[in-house]
Amino acid sequence: MKFIIIGTVASSFLGFRKDLIADLLRKKHEVYAFTSEYNEDDLRKIQAIGAIPVTYNLQRGGLNPFSDITSTYLLSRKIKEIGPDIVLSYFSKPVIFGTLAAKIAKVPKIIGMLEGLGHTFTEQPGGFNRKTVLIRRVQVALYKIALPQLHTLIFLNPDDPADLLDTYLINVNKVEVLGGIGLNFEDYKYQPITDPKLLINFLFIGRLLKEKGIHDFVAAAKLVKEKYPDTVFTILGSRDYSSLGALQESELDKLISLNIINYPGQVDNVQKWIAESHVFVLPSYREGVPRSTQEAMAIGRAIITTDVPGCRETVIDGVNGFLVEKWNPQALAEKMIYFIEHPEQITIMGQESYKIAQDKFDADNVNKRLINILGL
Repeated sequence: MKFIIIGTVASSFLGFRKDLIADLLRKKHEVYAFTSEYNEDDLRKIQAIGAIPVTYNLQRGGLNPFSDITSTYLLSRKIKEIGPDIVLSYFSKPVIFGTLAAKIAKVPKIIGMLEGLGHTFTEQPGGFNRKTVLIRRVQVALYKIALPQLHTLIFLNPDDPADLLDTYLINVNKVEVLGGIGLNFEDYKYQPITDPKLLINFLFIGRLLKEKGIHDFVAAAKLVKEKYPDTVFTILGSRDYSSLGALQESELDKLISLNIINYPGQVDNVQKWIAESHVFVLPSYREGVPRSTQEAMAIGRAIITTDVPGCRETVIDGVNGFLVEKWNPQALAEKMIYFIEHPEQITIMGQESYKIAQDKFDADNVNKRLINILGL
């Protein structure tokens, strides 16, 4: 069969779709990877893993009706030229406009995957601002047009279909919950902590954004430092000073100078940093199923995360870590202190994380489920 996968950023095919593409190729399908944000090196890498890269125009952010309609029409022409048997779109805008383009091109089977509901559906401590409410209304209206055209809509966690489809009365033909996109465990090998040190290292991985819980992580670190000043708090991730509520450069520099956090920035050897940490912490406001937490679990680290959609799929409270109330640095700090005062639990819960990851997040098993959903 001819199989089109429509995404946005080319690197996402390499980071998150490589194993799926390999499985499709092993089944002798022809795979086309549609990307709207790329460089020539990305396209060569996509080609190297066996897919055929195809570029198209779509603005990932914002809503410009004229531009989006034009992009949808041009995308439909590219799809029609290939004549695929199946189109799979992922991320919000490709699911909307890729689905409509595939429908125009009369593709026999159209699948969408929403790996999370995104910023416009993520509740903030101060509530939603007027701009976010407006964008969400437009997005919901577009979903009501596009999603009924799908044969199947895939979510990663069971909360998202309830919060989107049921809340906004959106009709779809069929819904599946995948439970995470999975990991190749050859890339994230289990590395046990044989001797938990007194200097425990708590690790955060993610963009330095409010909704990722960066401010709660920092606030909890300050509380813990008051009692255990030698504790290490490491942050990995890119800065994004333009986003509302992002951790600002001046604040970040102050935290580093006061030795509250260790900030190596964005790294390309995340496995090494996870292996050198003791407990992984993600106080996010909402996720699909967070990839960073899956990585930490596969390597064998205990987890502290928030009891919110997506994050709660990664932790059995008290078994491989703890679920805490969102927006609550005090609760976060209390669980951090628990690990400092009970270091033996770091190893015990880390081993449980590894077992859960093996059961839930093995890419081979996840892709088998996904291919079964696709009907291949």
